[in-house]
Amino acid sequence: MVKICCIGAGYVGGPTMAVIALKCPEIPVSVVDISQSRIAAWNSDHLPIYEPGLEEVVKKCRGKNLFFSTDVEKHVAEADIVFVSVNTPTKTQGLGAGKAADLTYWESAARMIADVSKSDKIVVEKSTVPVKTAEAIERILTHNRKGINFQILSNPEFLAEGTAIQDLYKPDRVLIGGRETPEGAKAIKALKDVYAHWIPVDRILCTNLWSAELSKLAANAFLAQRISSVNAMSAICEATGADVSQVSHSVGYDSRIGPKFLNASVGFGGSCFQKDILNLVYICECNGLPEVANYWKQVIKVNDYQKSRFVNRIVSSMFNTVSGKKIAILGFAFKKDTGDTRETPAIDVCKGLLGDRAKLSIYDPQVTEDQIQRDLSMKKFDWDHPVHLQPLSPSSIKQVSVVWDAYEATKDSHGICVLTEWDEFRNLDFQKIYNSMQKPAFIFDGRNIVDVEKCRKIGFIVYSIGKPLDAWLKDMPAVA
Repeated sequence: MVKICCIGAGYVGGPTMAVIALKCPEIPVSVVDISQSRIAAWNSDHLPIYEPGLEEVVKKCRGKNLFFSTDVEKHVAEADIVFVSVNTPTKTQGLGAGKAADLTYWESAARMIADVSKSDKIVVEKSTVPVKTAEAIERILTHNRKGINFQILSNPEFLAEGTAIQDLYKPDRVLIGGRETPEGAKAIKALKDVYAHWIPVDRILCTNLWSAELSKLAANAFLAQRISSVNAMSAICEATGADVSQVSHSVGYDSRIGPKFLNASVGFGGSCFQKDILNLVYICECNGLPEVANYWKQVIKVNDYQKSRFVNRIVSSMFNTVSGKKIAILGFAFKKDTGDTRETPAIDVCKGLLGDRAKLSIYDPQVTEDQIQRDLSMKKFDWDHPVHLQPLSPSSIKQVSVVWDAYEATKDSHGICVLTEWDEFRNLDFQKIYNSMQKPAFIFDGRNIVDVEKCRKIGFIVYSIGKPLDAWLKDMPAVA
């Protein structure tokens, strides 16, 4: 009987192993992590991450064939297949700082696997890693193997937060990369057999190691590129009076392009897009491809530009200052249906407003006050280190209050920023909100979910990304 262990109980490891346990009831699946608080949460009624459908899956399997433990070495030693889903943050110092992935946690996991293993193992890269990571891990395991055989596979995840469970049930594809040797082929088959419990075999793609690793970076780079492209169009739309929703709808009807990832917004976020593109840039630079590196850098530059452009719109619209003004922030997570705040555009928007001395009142249905204060206090890239290595909970930022609903956030405010497309924000009583606000009352819709005409009739001055500008805004500069 195959035994599976996953090192890392985060956004990837937890949901992926829960679904494997559900679909393969005869396979014991253990998820291990050195964070006692995280494992305690997985074993409680309040899971450490929010993902629709996840709680039901965990409750069905936990204690039967799904186990969460801090006894890392025991479960790794007993497993036949070891998934590694540890953090791969962007380096903040040294060679490749700001671009290259920091593989400290991956290397540490590989050395531990080599130390505790008493039987042959298949080691599966599940974290997003730069190309050629498998080769480095292979060397560590080979030089420490003590007569034990290890096969390295790359099995990148393609989950979208908010729909991760459905993505795991019915993925577009499962990608498995391995060595093109008899031993590599055998390892690929072993992992393929696990997924084949519920996934049609024609959706399980097998490649060499490097193709699998690069495919993950490429997929995220292409998706981020689409968002930056439509956001670049949104700036042109505002300048010309076009409507970005109509433009993207028209473009999406082209069968060669398709409609997905063409919604203009305040910018992309999440744990992967920026990090993966930076990895791609670093790979290009290391391989003497500066023109290709500059191409991908531009995707991030446009994303940063979109966030600063949004902040500048807010400040210039409100008489060129938000100092001392209460601004309501609706939504802090990087997208709806998740509590994840990694690289959320809300961080840069909030920091930009705080830089002009605004007072922020923040509401998000899934993000805690501690997380918001932590995010607004941390340096760039600190978020991707394990929680116990992040800065301790900071003292609260005086200009920031975190409240329990949208009406409390907007009461007595001068302006509203919609930064996450939570469904509940579409159905707010905007007349009630308008009546409670300072006048003139502004809405800055960073997700294009507000009924612009309805809100203008109520009396709001509305800025919606990529839409024809409110008369109030037409003479205001887009960039300070």
